[in-house]
Amino acid sequence: MVSPARTLGRGTVVRYAIGSVGTGGFGTLPGLVLLIYMTNTLGVNPAFAGAAFTVSKIWDVIIDPWIGARSDRSLARTGARRGFMVLGAIGLPVFFVLTFAVPPGLSELASAAWVLIGFLLAATAFSFFQVPYIALPAELVDGYDDRTRLISARVIVLALAILAFGGGATEIVGLVTAGGGTEYLGYLVMAGVAGLVFGIAFLVASTVERSARGTSRPMGATEPEDGTAASKVGLGMHYRRGWSAVRSSQPYRALLVTFVVQALAIGLMLAGVAYVAAEILGTGVIVLFLSLIAPALLVTPLWAALSRRIGKERALRIATVVFAVAALSLILLIWFPGPWLYAPVALAGAAYAGLQSLPLAMLPDTVAHDAARNGPGRAGTFSGVWTAGETAGLAFGGTILSIVLAVTGFIPTVAGQTATQPESATVGIIVSFSAIPAALMFGSLLSLAGYPLRRSDIDERTRRVDSEPAAGNGAPTA
Repeated sequence: MVSPARTLGRGTVVRYAIGSVGTGGFGTLPGLVLLIYMTNTLGVNPAFAGAAFTVSKIWDVIIDPWIGARSDRSLARTGARRGFMVLGAIGLPVFFVLTFAVPPGLSELASAAWVLIGFLLAATAFSFFQVPYIALPAELVDGYDDRTRLISARVIVLALAILAFGGGATEIVGLVTAGGGTEYLGYLVMAGVAGLVFGIAFLVASTVERSARGTSRPMGATEPEDGTAASKVGLGMHYRRGWSAVRSSQPYRALLVTFVVQALAIGLMLAGVAYVAAEILGTGVIVLFLSLIAPALLVTPLWAALSRRIGKERALRIATVVFAVAALSLILLIWFPGPWLYAPVALAGAAYAGLQSLPLAMLPDTVAHDAARNGPGRAGTFSGVWTAGETAGLAFGGTILSIVLAVTGFIPTVAGQTATQPESATVGIIVSFSAIPAALMFGSLLSLAGYPLRRSDIDERTRRVDSEPAAGNGAPTA
């Protein structure tokens, strides 16, 4: 069925963007607080902490493509992906609280195992929401610039959420401990508040799919032609579909590799914020975190405007270079520690807005390009592989940091204890926060150079859809 181009209503933009309150919070908190919670509150060795964090993220890489393929089948059968999103909204708050409910006094190994199991369950619930959520823009709206508008609104909310959760989480822990509670209780209260917000945001966002399409079957709601329409599909088939998506779409493959490498760099910097604040600046994390994320609120509309003028792929290249240069300059902290770092961190934050909004606005373009060449029905598969890649990138950023901390002699502590870190550990923190992310960003330019889609490719397809009458026995999609 050929559907006419769909307009983008304000209600659709608002409700879709609200979902990023939860995705921004869950995407930020584990990388920001989970590792330091394990090393500085539970007394877990950085190597063990990094291993637990990495295993949970490997699970995401395994489960996300399966969820994406299953949501494609749900779309083909029922016209909606909403059931997956609601399931994630209900499960995530429960399992996120469980992750931070480690009883005091457990052994190092038992504490690491508890966090691993809780976070595995939380990450699975998050994927049930996140994967179909990422797939929706390709189905909600057509048009090169309209997709940028939808994603830009989402990234603004995402930046607000990252600020609120990144700064507020540590404040909640501090308020509880200042009031006489333990660090254990502080993290548990933080998890409870965050989990409640996650669930509400996800439930609101899950309504956008049903109301945006009315009762008609959405574009792309066709059974795939690769054999997965059978009543019973093996797990291996879902992974073959994911691999087929990567292999058959060169634009998607180039964009995916770029985004994953950049996610690795960003995950490494986010994981290092707490350590830089504590060990280099000797201050709380909130000011440094605000310096990194707050500029995104101001410049996200500017990246959207720039992409309309010069194209998304060129704007993304500029954002990548700016972030890399700003990160590389922070290597000077080894010799000149001081508050001057807030300026390059803010510059990196401004570039971060483009690194978030532009690839996500380009993703539905690759889905539309693939649908025009190979037929519709793979948006969920694309988003599942995409989410797995993003998760892996962000996770292994924390893994790299944990390895550097272990190699450079970082001294873990339990709640209430302090330790003077060796100079080698301090240097390791700075390098992980500067030179390594910069190298990764510069490296991502190689894959970005292979991204071929331009505005003319997308607009030509949209004009062709507008000129063709709707076919099939369903009403045109609104």
